[in-house]
Amino acid sequence: MTEASIIADELYMREAIIEAKIAESLEEVPIGAILVLDGEIIARAHNLRESNQSAVAHAELLAIDRACKKLGTWRLENAVLYVTLEPCPMCSGSIILSRIKKVVYGAKDPKGGCAGTLMNLLKDERFNHQSEVISGVLENECGELLSSFFRKLRERKKEEKKRKQLMQMEQDTGIDNG
Repeated sequence: MTEASIIADELYMREAIIEAKIAESLEEVPIGAILVLDGEIIARAHNLRESNQSAVAHAELLAIDRACKKLGTWRLENAVLYVTLEPCPMCSGSIILSRIKKVVYGAKDPKGGCAGTLMNLLKDERFNHQSEVISGVLENECGELLSSFFRKLRERKKEEKKRKQLMQMEQDTGIDNG
């Protein structure tokens, strides 16, 4: 890889991180994605599974759908996808089917990553299309977004559990601890 391509990958990953932060502000898992074609961002999206109550509202799928609509074609043969977390099996399948040329991701996903961690669907030669994969771009920053989100989520759940226990104790004893 050339220094120019490393700089470009980091620049575009920062755009995906902006999308991830938007997801976080909506109390969504902070994952962001952008699609780039000929040096231009043609689509951007962030995780919306909770907001849409949809298992398929992944950042990658939303970005792919937006790019296809913008270009008027399902073929994204020369596009590059930047995503903050390694694509899952569903997203990897969509990447293959839309024929995305290259995928650049930040953090590895040890529980669901299908771009090199658990398996690499994107490089599997049994499919009619393979994508180049670049992993670990701004990995620490992307990973910390996720770690911080889940740490805060666990703290909120712990506080909520404490609050419910205190309310139950008050009801059981008739004592107001407030």
